[in-house]
Order: sequence, then C-alpha cells, then structure tokens
Amino acid sequence: MEYQGNLIVEQEQLEVVDTPWTTQVLAIGAVLGAVTGLTAALLLVQRSKKLGERPSLELGEGIKLGVLVFGLLRNVAMLGERADK
Repeated sequence: MEYQGNLIVEQEQLEVVDTPWTTQVLAIGAVLGAVTGLTAALLLVQRSKKLGERPSLELGEGIKLGVLVFGLLRNVAMLGERADK
C-alpha cells in the first residue's frame, strides 16, 4: 500500500481503462456536454433579453441547478446496474 497525503492507493486495484471504445464514449460525452452547456447559456440569454436585463443567476437558482446536475450525474453513473443488487 502506498500513502500519498490523504489518498491510499493499492496498486493491485488500479486498472487502466483503455479499450477501443473508451475514446469514442469520452468524445461523445464531451460533445453532448458542450451542446447542453451551450443550449443552457442560450436559454439564459433569451430569458434575459425578454426581461431586458443582464443575465444573472441567484444563489438559490444556482444551488437548485447544482443539485439537479449532481442527480443527473448520479443517475448516469448508475446506468446499466442491475436492480437486484
């Protein structure tokens, strides 16, 4: 076992994730993330133009958005897991 600050790493448990489809999945995820972010920004700009104000995000809205994003990421991470576990 190797100790690095607060991180303990067991060398036997490390796996290199390098399969033929890994790069493709990462690229698709990056593109989808960029498109989603751009769409969100465009919607924010459209809303601001309708209201005649500068785009702003209040603390409460930011927290709600953050919780929603983390929930989405959690659900994505759980994709493919069996229900009987």
